[in-house]
Amino acid sequence: MTRMEHPLPAQQNAGAARKAEGFATPKQDDKPQCARMLPKRVLPVIFLPGIMGSNLKMSVERQSLLKRSDNIAWRPDVLGPSNIHEASNLSPAERQLMLDPAHTAVDIYDPSGRSHVSGDGRHGNVDLRPDFNSPLLKDDPPTMRNRRSAAQKARARGWGEVFFKSYGELLQHLESRLNDTFFEGKLQPAWRDVIGVDPRAWMADPGLALQTLGEEELKKVVNGCWFAVYAFGYNWLRSNGESAKIIARRIELVIADLNASGYECNQVIVVTHSMGGLVGRALIHPAYGNLAERIAGIVHGVMPAIGAPAAYKRMRAGFEDAGLMHGAEESLAAKVAGNFGHEVTAVLANAPGGLQLLPSESYGNGWLRVQHGGKILDTWPKQGDPYKEIYKLRGKWYSLFVEEWINPCRLSRTEGGGDFERTCQFLDVAQSFHQRIAGTFHPISYAHYGADGGRQSFGEVVWAIDTHCPDPAGWEDWPTLVDSMQGKVQLVRWDPKACKPALPIMANAITKPVHAQILAPAAPGDQTVPAKSADFQLKSGSFKGVFRQTGYEHQSSFKDPRAIASTLYSIIRIAQTAQWSCT
Repeated sequence: MTRMEHPLPAQQNAGAARKAEGFATPKQDDKPQCARMLPKRVLPVIFLPGIMGSNLKMSVERQSLLKRSDNIAWRPDVLGPSNIHEASNLSPAERQLMLDPAHTAVDIYDPSGRSHVSGDGRHGNVDLRPDFNSPLLKDDPPTMRNRRSAAQKARARGWGEVFFKSYGELLQHLESRLNDTFFEGKLQPAWRDVIGVDPRAWMADPGLALQTLGEEELKKVVNGCWFAVYAFGYNWLRSNGESAKIIARRIELVIADLNASGYECNQVIVVTHSMGGLVGRALIHPAYGNLAERIAGIVHGVMPAIGAPAAYKRMRAGFEDAGLMHGAEESLAAKVAGNFGHEVTAVLANAPGGLQLLPSESYGNGWLRVQHGGKILDTWPKQGDPYKEIYKLRGKWYSLFVEEWINPCRLSRTEGGGDFERTCQFLDVAQSFHQRIAGTFHPISYAHYGADGGRQSFGEVVWAIDTHCPDPAGWEDWPTLVDSMQGKVQLVRWDPKACKPALPIMANAITKPVHAQILAPAAPGDQTVPAKSADFQLKSGSFKGVFRQTGYEHQSSFKDPRAIASTLYSIIRIAQTAQWSCT
């Protein structure tokens, strides 16, 4: 879109046709004014965040039970020095009650509601940079009736639904760059990091030959087209298939509203981060979103395409020491999510969405291991079924679930409480979801992700029995004496063959305890998703371009210049294929 000299704001009027707006100006203002008519074509860009990237509110019932003064269930943007201690020290029971998929919903902006419940106060996380410049998101003139600020317009597009301190930079970058490309016929200098640049500069995989994007190609795409950037949160506690159905309805509504206002809008472009990629794939699957015709293409960022062993590790040992590897905002969010296994399990064992981040059948065999003195004692899965062989395994010290951690609030099933059997039902949903989307990718897909040997991830989870125990015979059945909830267990070494049924287990125990602990991650990736999982996209043969990058951590990936440049490149390539009826 070409920028004009002294432009008056362009308006999208809900329920009204496109029109140029006129405003009164002071008599002494003799500068030429240009009334802007919005482009006829609109190609919205829909951003889908990762797990914990969407803001959630809780039900009135749950707010009352927890005796909370507000209904915020998850909103990491509000975390800071004054409340991080309180938030990070919530008990597992409180976490389970606050983050219950049956009692949470996306916290959506409603300016007609109370400011600190649904309006500008609650969504004050959308704080635009002073240098943010989008021709389509500007403050209305003071003389305009019902004037809105640029931030309010951004909130109406869902920007306040997501973790803005993490994603706000990307949203502003896409909005300003895509709608401000040429000025007086000349390419804007900001685009020089994309136009005329060999995609190999952003670490494009050489197996998929990508051509340099030319200035004339960009001009043809953006001429007369408006790229409105939206952010759609989703309830990441619920199944990603369910979220895809809801997002599909929202996309259809955006398209219908734009067409009703006199624009031509036939499709959208979807940009995803992490778990949002699973939602994006479900968007085009007939069993879920069934929206393939409405999506021109998808750009996937750091997607765990076949799951990540880190999900197992976090339910046994909590989130990693976020302060050592994340930015400040991401570190706070990770601390609140849980630094201990029982804190994370209390949430994710009761959340179908979170369980869908576990490695799927496509991940393969042998990623869970027990070793002693460097020698592998056993590995799982063996027959390609991690749901049966790992996730539903009971009573072992290396099982995924410590069952007493699942329902710390002690609610009954009828009250919404969980137990191991209900978690197994959620695992069945996860398995079905994984199987359905295993080969589902949009035919015009692009991806970028971390394949960094210096940012190691859990490609496998390895429990190592300490070498103070010279003979680990019978290790499979050793009971747990103490669990640190951070990846280290103290086991009682005993011989089950010598144990008489009438005697307690401890009677035949070897008195000196044995320790086993989860070893540090050792696979290349982005400190969360191993390259093995992300590379499934490259190996699928379904992608037009894949960028295997280095230099960023998972949650902060969209703050990296190469990730942003490759995303812009991918969006323009997708836009070249968009379907239009007008010329």
